[in-house]
Amino acid sequence: MELKEIRQIVKLMEDHGLSYFHLTHEGVDLKLKKGMDVEGFKELLAAMPSMQVSGGGGYAPAPAPAAAPAAAPAAATPEAAPAAEGEEITAPIVGTFYRKPSPESDNFVEVGTQVSEGQVLCIIEAMKVMNEIKAEKSGKITSILVDEGSPVQYGDALFRIS
Repeated sequence: MELKEIRQIVKLMEDHGLSYFHLTHEGVDLKLKKGMDVEGFKELLAAMPSMQVSGGGGYAPAPAPAAAPAAAPAAATPEAAPAAEGEEITAPIVGTFYRKPSPESDNFVEVGTQVSEGQVLCIIEAMKVMNEIKAEKSGKITSILVDEGSPVQYGDALFRIS
């Protein structure tokens, strides 16, 4: 099964509001599950005010933490981050990101590597299957956005290419 076909299935899932898809056909066993964004949920919880049990059995807002000491003037106004260069290459599936085919091998690409359409950029392991992620266009890798062995979700930015 090709990456483009998987992306088409994911788009159909989004278009029709499906959260689960399972296909078994000619030796292919593909399961896609779209669930809650755990990192987004953690951020939401962190943004909510803390609550603690009050003496009357109800909940009351937790006391505000003591104010942090003022930062040094030099660090008070951080410089604006430079604009990201290039187009993002995103994860087509959920899994574990690998930059090389085996632990003792060289990375598929480095920053500055010139790649051609169809060239393998990385591997995403999903359900014990190693899925090669290939470049959809030719260009130069301007940044690598994921660390070796990190979990990735559908749509996470992996690389930038210009």
